[in-house]
Amino acid sequence: MAFQIETASVMKLKQQISLKEDPQEILFCLFKQFNDRAAIVTSGQLSGMVQIHLAAESKLPFRVCTIDTHRLFPETYAFFDQVEERYGIEIERIQPDTTEVEKMVDEHGEYLFFDSKAKQKYCCDIRKIRPMQRLLETLDVWITGTRRDQSETRQNFQKTEIISSNTHPILKVSPLIHWTTEDVWNFVRENDVPVNPLFKPDANGHYYDSLGCMICSTRIRPGESKRAGRWRWQNATDTEENDKECGLHYAI
Repeated sequence: MAFQIETASVMKLKQQISLKEDPQEILFCLFKQFNDRAAIVTSGQLSGMVQIHLAAESKLPFRVCTIDTHRLFPETYAFFDQVEERYGIEIERIQPDTTEVEKMVDEHGEYLFFDSKAKQKYCCDIRKIRPMQRLLETLDVWITGTRRDQSETRQNFQKTEIISSNTHPILKVSPLIHWTTEDVWNFVRENDVPVNPLFKPDANGHYYDSLGCMICSTRIRPGESKRAGRWRWQNATDTEENDKECGLHYAI
């Protein structure tokens, strides 16, 4: 169903969803009302997988999308294939504009993100944010896996938020906003939810807590902050504001 909701309607929907506690009920309501104008957007991390599992249990058709930056781990691409087979879905791969990527690499080099935080954000803009903006033009509801316990900068995130695309208001919903890491892992184990093998600890107990592009994502040691593995070379400096975010949840 291709339609766009008006500001008054999205405000009413925001209030309704904010009152619902059960993530599965939230997902059922959103997909029942908006069909393919709502989508779970995930990089294959645990929260996104929980939402896919809950949506699949609802027995309604549902849409799943991911931003394919062309720099994801091989394990992640293989994992997406596994998820599609398990749940009988097709994960839409939203990719950056090839011309924009080539221009960026020609001007700044393939590994420009090492040069400065500004160039890291520029690379994220080309590879993640602009593709996401194109995706949002096809949505009325953006379902995310963000949780408040993921980082200090996310502690103020809300379950529902109204954002604007170039053409219409969009309701951004985080059904698991109040879940903890323990909550997520308990659900995954109890329901045999597929897990990207990169999340499993290595022999030294090091593990990925956050996954994005290769190089820009590394394992963390026990006791480190959950976002320490993202752009790890930035950890050694406090000369720039270091929010450890690509900008996806701020620039849109």
